[in-house]
Amino acid sequence: MTATNPQSGSSRRGGFDEVHILWISEGMSCDGDTVSVTAASQPAIEDVVTGLVPGLPTVHLHNKVLSPTVGGEEFLAPYRAAARGDIEPFILVIEGSIPNENIHGDGYWTSFGNDPDTGQPLTLNWWIDRLAPRAWAVVAIGTCAAYGGIHAMAGNPTGSMGLADYLGHDFTSAGNLPIVNVPGCPVQPDDFMETLTWVLYHAAGTAPPPPLDDQLRPQWIFGRTVHEGCDRAGYYEQADFAKDYNSPKCQVKIGCWGPVVNCNVPKRGWMGGLGGCPNVGGICIACTMPGFPDKFMPFMDMPPGGSLSSRAIKPYGSFIRRLRGITNATANTEPKWRHNRELLTTGYDPHYRP
Repeated sequence: MTATNPQSGSSRRGGFDEVHILWISEGMSCDGDTVSVTAASQPAIEDVVTGLVPGLPTVHLHNKVLSPTVGGEEFLAPYRAAARGDIEPFILVIEGSIPNENIHGDGYWTSFGNDPDTGQPLTLNWWIDRLAPRAWAVVAIGTCAAYGGIHAMAGNPTGSMGLADYLGHDFTSAGNLPIVNVPGCPVQPDDFMETLTWVLYHAAGTAPPPPLDDQLRPQWIFGRTVHEGCDRAGYYEQADFAKDYNSPKCQVKIGCWGPVVNCNVPKRGWMGGLGGCPNVGGICIACTMPGFPDKFMPFMDMPPGGSLSSRAIKPYGSFIRRLRGITNATANTEPKWRHNRELLTTGYDPHYRP
């Protein structure tokens, strides 16, 4: 493919037959999002790369874990070409939070390859500065890349931040798209692949831009709370709360943030529709939220407001639970005319026959 101006009209419109995905996980990262995505099935990443998903452009994936190229200069070649403007179009995927290289002193926080002229490490920030403006779309995978995450906690020495903090929340790509954030620690695999597939369909010119919320998250994924999709939500309504982690009841009083956290994991599950933190006995610690982890610590303590809300619902919930118990006991019996006696009591009247 020949390079064109990254801000040209054709680049903005899409309609591409081939797209490169340049995936950099050299941010402040554990590579957990890459590992998580290998469990995706809707669609699987291998189905996207091998062309088994109808209507998608041909995808060339460059990822240090998932690519067939082992490493070294051969692996770096498409990144260097894209930085020069010799590859278009491409989607830039960033994994891991972005350190502040203005405060690194005499060293650097993270790097991806070396400068061929000086032999010095090239920082993640160097690559973002050159690739993001040329990228047809920019996607942040995982909470670290989206909002800073663990590495951006109070007291950290790196000044880490999310991609939108680094590029600006009003950043738009060469395809006229804002940054697309798919948070999660790690990301839910199908959430990411579904979003990436939407972006690829948009690049092919067959879908509109993905709708995003004010935190740049896909609306259809993060538009509801954990609580709204949780298997245990009915217990909350009835003020029936778990007192320990062995209970199947609502976990708000033992530290679950589900009622206020935007995430679909309990509804979608984790792998093949199974799992999801509260579904399997784990509390929601709000790992998809922009304020994670600082605003949600200490973990496993009742969230602020949890005590008030659980007290407020207690009289209503207790009353409703008793009424439903009465109805349940009544509904759990068979009608009285089902018996083996010598008397028909079903109400059948032969005189009503036509």
